[in-house]
Amino acid sequence: MVATDTPLSRTVLDRLTLVYGAAADPDEAGPMRAYMRDAFPFLGIKSARRRELAKQVLRGLPAPVEADLRAVALACWAQPAREYQYFAVDWLVRHATQPGPGFLATVETLVTTRSWWDTVDPLATRVTGGIVARHQTAVSTMDKWAADDNMWLARTAILHQLHFKEKTDTERLFGYCTALAEHKDFFIRKAIGWALRQYARTDPDAVREFVAGTPHLSALSVREATKHL
Repeated sequence: MVATDTPLSRTVLDRLTLVYGAAADPDEAGPMRAYMRDAFPFLGIKSARRRELAKQVLRGLPAPVEADLRAVALACWAQPAREYQYFAVDWLVRHATQPGPGFLATVETLVTTRSWWDTVDPLATRVTGGIVARHQTAVSTMDKWAADDNMWLARTAILHQLHFKEKTDTERLFGYCTALAEHKDFFIRKAIGWALRQYARTDPDAVREFVAGTPHLSALSVREATKHL
């Protein structure tokens, strides 16, 4: 997906690259990169400082519309340093009530590019979940993602209802967990357990019954799902 600049997105990116670039700390960048298994380069800006600088970048700017969010997110994803993707995720979460269901195409690009749990999970639980909660038609996209060969899309589908509580569509939650129960990847098995454990706070009996009746769940998924039961 090609980003289409907006006046606001150009201002944000100009400020962001200037402020983050000036704050780069090579001594911190190495350990941060090592912690993330050398998957991404880092500027070396720790979380608390990065968020302080983000406030500086955004100070005095108007609230974004969906086109601004899309343009900034895609531009940040084109930057090599991971801190830019963190900025985009934080901004999307902050304005998670803004995007409509068409924004899921952008989320798909973000989830399947520079993919790792640190960006995928907030995109799943806060941005994607918010869109689905407000737009029932978006559940068909979740069904598609749950069956996708890309495990990060499947993880997003599993986790998107994490904060739905009593509004959880249990047929979909349990259906996704059943369909992916024997998935070989750690991140899928972990997501199943996490999603079930979270829903157990709302309906523990339903989760107990599901786990007991789904013998092909992995040991990891079962352990995570029943941690607080």
